[in-house]
Amino acid sequence: MRFDTKIGIVVRDDLAAWQRLNVTAFLASAVAGRFPDVIGEPYEDASGNAYLAMFRQPVLVYEGDADAIKRSHARAVARGMDTAVYIEDMFKTGHDEANRETVRAVTAEEMPLVGFGVHGPKNGVDKVLKGLRLHP
Repeated sequence: MRFDTKIGIVVRDDLAAWQRLNVTAFLASAVAGRFPDVIGEPYEDASGNAYLAMFRQPVLVYEGDADAIKRSHARAVARGMDTAVYIEDMFKTGHDEANRETVRAVTAEEMPLVGFGVHGPKNGVDKVLKGLRLHP
């Protein structure tokens, strides 16, 4: 199935495995929160157990070094794409408000990005993520 939009998550390639997974989960949740129409219907098994709804389309996870992520993020911002960010300092905080404070404290150019998420028209997202490789 082909989709008009694309969800891309980018993580820095030097993160520990738990950090990559954590960043991916948080960034994906941002896309789901901003675009509820990307979520399908709840699931149910043959026994009648109910399960939460998930994305209706694939989420592609990419990786790159700090410079590649910074360049891709700058392209997303320049294009006015809907993005979510995760910066190094967020690993040290203990709650959501502190996370927002860490982001508010730095400019876009100075952000110590460890990842970002982007959602938008497929062609636009492809241009933003050009040069990054799919996460293995």
